[in-house]
Amino acid sequence: MKSIIKYTFLGALTLMAATACTDNFEDINTNPHEATEDMLEKDGLKTGSFFSQMVVRMIPFTAGGVQDDSYGSTGSYQHFQGLNADWYSGYIGATGTWKSSVHNGCYSFSQEWGNSMYKQCFTQIMPAWQNLAKNAIEMNQPQVKALGDVVKVLAMHRVTDYYGPIPYTSFKQGNVNAKFDSQETIYKRFFEELDSAIDVLTPYAQSGAKIMSKYDYVYEGDALKWTKLANTLRLRLALRVVYVDPTLAKTEGEKSAASPVGFLEAASDDAEIVSTAISLMNPLYEQAYSWGEERMSATMDSYLNGLKDPRLSKYFKEAADGGYHGVRQGADVNADKDSYRGSKISNLNLTAISPIYLMKASESYFLRAEAALRGWSMGGTAKDFYENGVKVAFTESGADGAESYLSNSTDQPAAYTDNTGHGNDYQQPSTITVKWDDNADFETNLERIITQKWIANWPISPEAWAEYRRTGYPKVMPVVRNMSGGTIDSNLGIRRMPYPSTLYETNAEAVQGGVKLLGGADNGGTKLWWDKNPNH
Repeated sequence: MKSIIKYTFLGALTLMAATACTDNFEDINTNPHEATEDMLEKDGLKTGSFFSQMVVRMIPFTAGGVQDDSYGSTGSYQHFQGLNADWYSGYIGATGTWKSSVHNGCYSFSQEWGNSMYKQCFTQIMPAWQNLAKNAIEMNQPQVKALGDVVKVLAMHRVTDYYGPIPYTSFKQGNVNAKFDSQETIYKRFFEELDSAIDVLTPYAQSGAKIMSKYDYVYEGDALKWTKLANTLRLRLALRVVYVDPTLAKTEGEKSAASPVGFLEAASDDAEIVSTAISLMNPLYEQAYSWGEERMSATMDSYLNGLKDPRLSKYFKEAADGGYHGVRQGADVNADKDSYRGSKISNLNLTAISPIYLMKASESYFLRAEAALRGWSMGGTAKDFYENGVKVAFTESGADGAESYLSNSTDQPAAYTDNTGHGNDYQQPSTITVKWDDNADFETNLERIITQKWIANWPISPEAWAEYRRTGYPKVMPVVRNMSGGTIDSNLGIRRMPYPSTLYETNAEAVQGGVKLLGGADNGGTKLWWDKNPNH
């Protein structure tokens, strides 16, 4: 059963704020309405409150029917993810009328839109992790620190994969001049932290233990599922670095395959934030239905329609003509906003309380399929992992017909026709099919794996965007208008987000050090450290 966010989170934050300003309770009179250190320790609040804070700040959302900074907001989410990764992954088509249609969608960057991933994720999660780690060490709770480390890596790999070098190994709360680390240094620390966390958590996982269950809004303290997630995350990051450090990639990947805890395997293992106890508003739903600013993308239109994918109706709504139609990235919505935002284009098939996904179990199969394709020891064949990944993905979406879909060797992604009538049509982006082919070459089967992983992972866009940059798959349609001034190649797409303007204001010297480590200009065309695929 998935977890439920309870009102206790607001209480936890209130107590955390009330106790943060006072370190020595023995020097003041006891307030009968305030928790003592002993009470906080017994209740787990000294660590649990910070853990809750880390989890919910990975993806901002509106809770309790209000735009509450304890959680973030849909506006925060939109800057954080909606106005960048949701588009660049090929998942979402923009139908907002911001800035006269000259914005991130056509690579004309708004500085304020690039700040939120750093502000909402890095500057709020890292201090919470530091407090959790300090308190866990003081209370001799290595399993709590290990769980905090897993969430930290889960969150921070998104941040570094947006920007590149960030302050990480030298992070200290309140230090605005923290030195930036290279991505190579950061990733190697990720592996160290995950290796250690998995070692610590494994005995708890094997015994069926619960850790911080009151404060865990993902797995309700289930140590086994958290350890499986950590092990799956290690394989994800191992493949991320495969083109820049294949030896490190294989070593870390095969560690995951050898782990006794295994991977996320079933749809019931999906890491997601779900709420029925409070009015959690899924941010994509609010953007699509309250604001009218997000719709089906043209790339999703091409792949799901062309492959006759049964998940099409699970992900999107029919347009007025009974079909499913998307929008090209970079289209000039202001030229005819009624067509783009009206019934000619498919909306997202979400409700206000649709789950907010952090990681899906189906991904673990596609990761193992790619690793096996590369010759790593995974305990199975690429074909079997690939097919099982599709089957689990169908279960996750609630679609039927996986076996028939897997036998389809003829249907291909379709050419795109702009249903608004504005002529933003595009040729067939790929000729990839669904059915596995042992006789196909490496790149064809890699494209097949990544394409299905991309479809399965909807709408976890930061991961989809990262994998597109790493592999070149799926073949995403280029922007209609590229207004980057030549800094971004339309065929390659954007490779990173420029550093937030707020960082230049508060930590200019350190940011310049980060740009030097980046190895290129601070713009959207500079590739990250791991972005070294010779074919893309």
